[in-house]
Amino acid sequence: MPASSLPLPLLVLLATLPILVVLYLMIGRHWGGSKAGPAGWLTAIVVSLLFFGTGLQLIWIASLKAVLLSLFVLYIIWMALLLYHTVNDAGAITAIGQEMPGIAHGRAAQALLMAWIFGSFLQGATGFGVPAAVVAPLLVGIGFAATPAVVIALLGHTWAVTFGSLGSSFISLIAATGLQGTELADPVSAMLAVAALGSGLAILWIVDKQSAVRRRGLFVSLLAVVMGGTQWLIARSGLYSLAALGGGLAGLLVAIPWLSRESIKKGAFEEGDSFAQRRNRLLTAFLPYGILIGVVVFGMMIIPDLLDMVVISPKFPEICTSFGVCTAEGPGRSINLFGHGGALLFYATVLIFLWYRWQGTLPTAPTSEYSAKNILSKTINGSIKPTIGIYTMVAMASIMEHAGMTQLLANVLSQSGPLFPFLSPFIGALGAFMTGSNTNSNVVFGELQKQTALTLSISVPIILAGQTAGGAIGSNFAPAKVIVGASTVAEADEGDVLKTLAKLGLIIIGVIGLVVWAAIALSG
Repeated sequence: MPASSLPLPLLVLLATLPILVVLYLMIGRHWGGSKAGPAGWLTAIVVSLLFFGTGLQLIWIASLKAVLLSLFVLYIIWMALLLYHTVNDAGAITAIGQEMPGIAHGRAAQALLMAWIFGSFLQGATGFGVPAAVVAPLLVGIGFAATPAVVIALLGHTWAVTFGSLGSSFISLIAATGLQGTELADPVSAMLAVAALGSGLAILWIVDKQSAVRRRGLFVSLLAVVMGGTQWLIARSGLYSLAALGGGLAGLLVAIPWLSRESIKKGAFEEGDSFAQRRNRLLTAFLPYGILIGVVVFGMMIIPDLLDMVVISPKFPEICTSFGVCTAEGPGRSINLFGHGGALLFYATVLIFLWYRWQGTLPTAPTSEYSAKNILSKTINGSIKPTIGIYTMVAMASIMEHAGMTQLLANVLSQSGPLFPFLSPFIGALGAFMTGSNTNSNVVFGELQKQTALTLSISVPIILAGQTAGGAIGSNFAPAKVIVGASTVAEADEGDVLKTLAKLGLIIIGVIGLVVWAAIALSG
């Protein structure tokens, strides 16, 4: 049946069907991504063939493009797992679990310090799921249950996504819309500060509901101002690549002394122990992550040209559906073989492994031999399910995009007249939910949001700020990103992670939508 003869509500339902299948299986049936992903992929293929005019060539090319897109993410997952087992087998994660209570006393403070502040700092330097994959097992190591640990780890750094990965999402928004960074820096930073407050409060709610919010709400509010304000100052100066990194660093510089003084007052030390001794042991345990940050900063800021020598970027032909939806000829997702975040993780992991082989593992290390063979075996075994889940989720999204299904959903949302400012963050979230990437959402929907704002004669920069802020939040409850977050915590229920993140994320996006709507009303 041709798509043009179907009523719009039915078309919208069909376009949404692959997403609904994945949500039902992951949330309703508690299937993992490695099972729900193939079902969503198959649904997208069938629906696109029957109702959106695709052919086997389009399905084939979209699936090939998905190989590159998924490798871009899997490069991170594989290397994050390698890093995790290298560090865990050395005893560092166990040591952090033993020492962290002395720096940050209480579950709420520990979750905020690890996921919201340290995770945001990592997001500024790395991104692409690294903060969640690194922080989640650390939270498990200090006593958090697996599923809440993954939720908190994914939620904590969400506000730093747009300026994270050295500003890649923000730069993609500039490239997709043609606006200057100076026009976007102020409104984008303001929306992300709202997101920072929302994600911090959401973590408190997960830890201990209203009680944690009452005890730590002021702390979160002040840190949101510090981190969001620092990010704004750096972005306004034009240093977009350093904005999230600087915001996270400012948070660490304020939070660690603050929380440490609290711990000292509460006497959170063993008898005969001193704060300096505990601090030194914690710094020793955190050494691998210091090496990681050093490698990332050195690689991305000192020798980027050297690492950019080999970039895989095959070109694909133009493909069209029978209803005239075309994807232009051009390259797929490029992969920087030696400068990708996964490569940087690998370099850091090798250095960390060599360090522990030279100096010896920590006293908290397991009794089994510290060897490359054991680490590689654990990494390969842990990579199978995430690999299946990521590829099939990305392939589903790729087919939906090439068939025009994703664009249809965004177009419907954009035809909302006065409600459009409120819905603009939800459009950004839709793109990020589908692809697992705020960068991709900005590329796919940035121009659509710009043109709709121009048609309605409202502020383009404010609407685009809503777009990328919504995309930042939406990326962290995307099924593909949930798989990344759970990749280093085998016991986590991916369906429960997705359900909790979606609930909290949609609330934060709704608040951002209200802020966008109010800002548009005041500017008009």
